[in-house]
Amino acid sequence: MSVQVIVCVRGQGTCGSRNVLFGVVPQRGFCMTAAGTVIDGKVEARRKGKDGSGVRKRGVDGRVRSFEEIPNTGRSGWVNLVKFWREGRFRQLHKHMERTFKNLGPIYREHVGTQNTVNIMLPSDISELFRSEGLHPQRMTLQAWATHRETRQHSKGVFLKNGEEWRTDRLQLNKEVMMSTAVKRFLPLLDEVARDFCQMLRDKVEREGKGEEGRRSLNIDPSPDLFRFALEASCHVLYGERIGLFSSSPSLESQKFIWAVERMLATTPPLLYLPPRLLLLIGAPLWTQHATAWDNIFSHGEALLRLSSTLRQLSLDLIKANITEMMAGGVDTTAVPLQFALFELGRNPEVQERVRQQVKASWAQAGGDPQKALQGAPLLKSTIKEILRLYPVGITVQRYPIRDIVIQNYHIPAGTAVQACLYPMGRSAEVFNDPQRFDPGRWGDNRVEGKRGRGADGGEGAGFRSLAFGFGARQCVGRRIAENEMQLLLMHILLSFRLSVSSTEDIDTTFTLILQPHTPPRITFTKL
Repeated sequence: MSVQVIVCVRGQGTCGSRNVLFGVVPQRGFCMTAAGTVIDGKVEARRKGKDGSGVRKRGVDGRVRSFEEIPNTGRSGWVNLVKFWREGRFRQLHKHMERTFKNLGPIYREHVGTQNTVNIMLPSDISELFRSEGLHPQRMTLQAWATHRETRQHSKGVFLKNGEEWRTDRLQLNKEVMMSTAVKRFLPLLDEVARDFCQMLRDKVEREGKGEEGRRSLNIDPSPDLFRFALEASCHVLYGERIGLFSSSPSLESQKFIWAVERMLATTPPLLYLPPRLLLLIGAPLWTQHATAWDNIFSHGEALLRLSSTLRQLSLDLIKANITEMMAGGVDTTAVPLQFALFELGRNPEVQERVRQQVKASWAQAGGDPQKALQGAPLLKSTIKEILRLYPVGITVQRYPIRDIVIQNYHIPAGTAVQACLYPMGRSAEVFNDPQRFDPGRWGDNRVEGKRGRGADGGEGAGFRSLAFGFGARQCVGRRIAENEMQLLLMHILLSFRLSVSSTEDIDTTFTLILQPHTPPRITFTKL
């Protein structure tokens, strides 16, 4: 599962050479938009009733407002950067976005360091953004990651590529990890790891728990075990090998890999706002830590790649370039949502029991077939969807529109970095009814709020309320692996344990390239 972050490059600074981004020349004069059609700088609204849809109520003179008129958080990127550091906004970026939308409305500009972005949060506006993404959708380039690949002479994977080169590689990878035939191949591998994890947990509860034999309970922080599960599952799928992380003493190399991933994620956010090559030149400790973490990740991946029997129909360069990125992007981004899922199921026992009953019925009819078991328990998928609504791993999805567009009656030139902000959207009463409530049922076939039709915002774009894995051709390449991995583990946990928590207070969250708990929640596992 890939990480969606908040980078853009537009205008001056260290990336000023991209003033006309990726060779895109703004197209003036005419484009279809959520607000309407732009003709000579004016908007003709597509009417719904008498009002029109998606047009900001200010400026009802029909004039499209200029880019410079978009509400902003301050025009000096360097002043804002100092404020972000001084006030600790980097670790609370999701909350900062939520507050800013409440203060400035559904669209605003933000200039921080070398970055200049337009931020949006309403599904109808996000729909318009994705309609203008073109054949080769472009999101930000993580310059720190790209600089590491370039200085170490590693090939880049699809996460760091754009244009035709990206599309060629992506189409090949889709066959291996996204198509239904690929899912059918790797589902038994994930199921095997999920079963082994639950057996390990049952043994641990029986050995260390309290209560009568066969009904013991154990209160633990499950996050270390969930990280080991995610790494074991990823290795089994991507390399075709088990690495024994459920043993009583997992290998030091595997633990080093997990540490390296965590260090890489922690050092990336500050590097989003600073020129990596300058830091490399002066030998900044931040850059050294970041590059060393990636070196360890690549060393671990290359060692496993020598054992791999999978993906052999792809070129070796393509395998090397992408498999390490998928491994690095598939551990925390799976383990962390599972932490949130166990917590929410634990503090919502009625929801937990409803999901469990569906899982038990489906499992009984599936005859051990994991694919049939998941198909018969759609609440599992809805549970993951609901968790990622409340706690999106990556808090934004970005695109650079290939043509001029109008959003909220503001003109946005082609090549502008625009980000859909998922955390504020997921918790907005304009988009979801009772948004703070954990309710997987809101995504069901008979509950169109999160899937199709109108949502609480009453506008277009109902299909753009769930974007944790991105959208379209540029969505997370590991999506099918991640979705099934999380569903299978929850299925086996619910078949084996009742979950509970000692406190139902909301979890404090922090942002370190991904959204995660400030302190991992403790969960009580009671054997059924």
